Amino acid sequence: MAKRTLAGLDVSGKTVLVRVDFNIPIEQGVEAIASYDQRLRATLPTIRNLQGRNCRIVLCSHLGRPGGKFVESLRLAHVGARLEILLGQPVTCLPDCKGPEVEAAVAAARPGDVLLLENLRFHAGEEANEPGFAQALAKLADCFVMDAFAVAHRTHATTVGVPGLLPSSTGLLVEREVQALRVTLDVKEENKPLAALMGGAKVADKILILENLLDRLDHLVIGGGMAVTFLHAMGKPTGASA
Repeated sequence: MAKRTLAGLDVSGKTVLVRVDFNIPIEQGVEAIASYDQRLRATLPTIRNLQGRNCRIVLCSHLGRPGGKFVESLRLAHVGARLEILLGQPVTCLPDCKGPEVEAAVAAARPGDVLLLENLRFHAGEEANEPGFAQALAKLADCFVMDAFAVAHRTHATTVGVPGLLPSSTGLLVEREVQALRVTLDVKEENKPLAALMGGAKVADKILILENLLDRLDHLVIGGGMAVTFLHAMGKPTGASA
């Protein structure tokens, strides 16, 4: 089924809720954010596209694994401060992601303004895809843009619940990722050899992708945390990382 792209979504004069992926390694300290801001930079084209279309932009993301509780060290304010620098304009960081105070702040925003909701996973309803939580988020906006490719496979409120409640589309980052996958899956013999570099920490999330790619690949390179799983399976010493 074809997905509606950002160009096909009517956003003029509206409030747009954008699911982004700002899950960066905050545990290394706020000073390190500038060194790990690739995920923030990747969302800039979508944000700037929306800014040029006369709408208010409300960003939402998770950060870490707070387990449905407010965890001071996992607040998004420091991430928002870095986004301000990258955008070159103020980003309003809100104290929560739902409720009257948040609704009032969003209602007071002007076209072109960028607001950042607090960590979605401070509420258990995000990962549980609770209808009430999805409705509270949807109440903030007129339409929804999915620009967090890394979590698009999860059954969460912002990946499944909210898109079912608002007119929705993919963002420019997701469009680029999908196009890259399409090119890989449709690769022609004349464009070979084809190699893939797989990284990250969660092998379980990537098994299906690997199974679909193996017959198409000439070379597969495993790096990052994934490599530990393969080394362990080969009987290599991996210490506490096994």
